[in-house]
Amino acid sequence: MPLTWIPLTTNEELTTIKEKSKKAPQLIFKHSTRCNISSTAKGRLERDSQPVALDFYYLDLIKYRALSNEIAETFKVHHESPQVLLIRNGECVYEESHLGISMDDIREQAAL
Repeated sequence: MPLTWIPLTTNEELTTIKEKSKKAPQLIFKHSTRCNISSTAKGRLERDSQPVALDFYYLDLIKYRALSNEIAETFKVHHESPQVLLIRNGECVYEESHLGISMDDIREQAAL
């Protein structure tokens, strides 16, 4: 199934992600629209199929920098770009950045 991005633009949506993560893992992709590596990582994800029952949230961190900072603080991770965060039970259980981002690793971590 093709990758379906859910825009992440508000703190309320971040709260929703934390709540939804109590039933199923949620993924946040922090993307810099000004970064070639970020575009490459996003493209690699989009060329693969989306794991079933895993929502993919897309954050434009240039446009929503304050929300990006809130995510780093909330989940106690160092800000990177691009970056994926896998959220389970309200906590970040997996984080990867730059060209280390891969759908295979996301699938593996989401299955735990």
